Amino acid sequence: MGSGSIRRSAGALFRGAVSASPAPTGTFTDVPTTSADHPTAAAPGNTRTVRRALTRTTAALAGTAVLLPPLLFAAPAHADEKPKDGKPQVPAPPAEMSKVGGDRLGQAGTQVQLKPGAPKLPSDLTARSWIVSDAESGKVLAAHNAHWQLPPASTLKMLFADTVLPKFPKNQKYTVKPADLAGMGSGSSLVGIKENLSYTVHDLWLGVFLRSGNDAVHTLSAMNGGTAKTVQEMQKQAEALNATDTHVVTPDGYDAPGQVSSAYDLSLFARAGLQNADFREYCSTVSAQFPGEVKDGKRGSFGIQNTNRLLSGDYDVKPYPGIAGVKNGSTTNAGSTFTGVAQRGERKLLVTVMNPEKKEHNEAYKETAKLFDWGFAASDKVEPVGRLVGPKSEEGDARAGGKLSGDKARAGLEDSSGGAGGVWAAAAIAGGLLVVLGGVAFLVHRRWPRRGGSGR
Repeated sequence: MGSGSIRRSAGALFRGAVSASPAPTGTFTDVPTTSADHPTAAAPGNTRTVRRALTRTTAALAGTAVLLPPLLFAAPAHADEKPKDGKPQVPAPPAEMSKVGGDRLGQAGTQVQLKPGAPKLPSDLTARSWIVSDAESGKVLAAHNAHWQLPPASTLKMLFADTVLPKFPKNQKYTVKPADLAGMGSGSSLVGIKENLSYTVHDLWLGVFLRSGNDAVHTLSAMNGGTAKTVQEMQKQAEALNATDTHVVTPDGYDAPGQVSSAYDLSLFARAGLQNADFREYCSTVSAQFPGEVKDGKRGSFGIQNTNRLLSGDYDVKPYPGIAGVKNGSTTNAGSTFTGVAQRGERKLLVTVMNPEKKEHNEAYKETAKLFDWGFAASDKVEPVGRLVGPKSEEGDARAGGKLSGDKARAGLEDSSGGAGGVWAAAAIAGGLLVVLGGVAFLVHRRWPRRGGSGR
């Protein structure tokens, strides 16, 4: 698997392999690179690299802007939070939002249709937007402002992976050039990539998923032809997935004017990515060894741990039973964002949470765990309020007439999840290494068999 060998996968959580000692408190994009000996110490040399890279940030973003539509740089008015009377004003969701996936998903507020005996939704949810869906059938069990366009932070890296991950074999090596690390924003999360050293593609993706490393994203973008090209391809990929709320400006999710996504779209990105065995491996890996510098003629390494706290745990959050990824994020404008997938019995759920108003430590994970608990308890006791649509290659443009046609939407909601076209089936993670979650096998396969081919 290259020099970035995996030390623990999600299955290790349930085999007693996770240390009981508290994890570092920095959870999201400001987490310093860990090392095996000093878990909270930044990897040496990062500060120098970032300082050099920051001098080129404005120019890099400007170069990207030339190739993107003006719409992407118009910050949505509903995301404005100018202080008033010394207090930040909480924005309201727009009165009308996209109706992709069903009319109710375009309505503001909480959408749920409980059957008799169904558990009530948690009363203390504070996220501006969230959605709970069945990962297999795509049925949306409940949602709150599902199509509200909000800054996505590093959850946008799921779309980056959907776009770039299939392009390069995991054992391919690449020597990092100084220019590759240009354009990273101030305070970017870093895995600790060094100029003029070689890394395998496998190493780089571990850096993206475990440490949310913007340096790994920029290196892979350089391999892909540059940041501007990668951003364009990500936008095309979002459109191909019928993710109509998403406007891409940066490949790593770093705050930029006009960069938005939605809880609905982030769920589409996760669902698409989970079709790919490598994606599943990276997003479910708890910890790994990452290549370090060369000393005395030998290449060293240091330990990195996944910053998804429902996977790796923290002092105030336990690993969630059955969790298998997917991606977290946090920036000044986005607040905390998270998309997770978990399995209980035969049920597999996706939950996305964006920007909880309650600013307690790990709040996004806590609210996600509550929604998972509710979703598993309520799965057979609610009428779906919408669905996660398939890509254009299968369903055409989901915006037809501004929304899915009534017949197609109803057909999607009535579709059974047990057939051969479901998302999940017996497919081992990481090329034959099965990840065990809470005593059950987490079995993932393609949601959409590709016509005329086997898919990726």
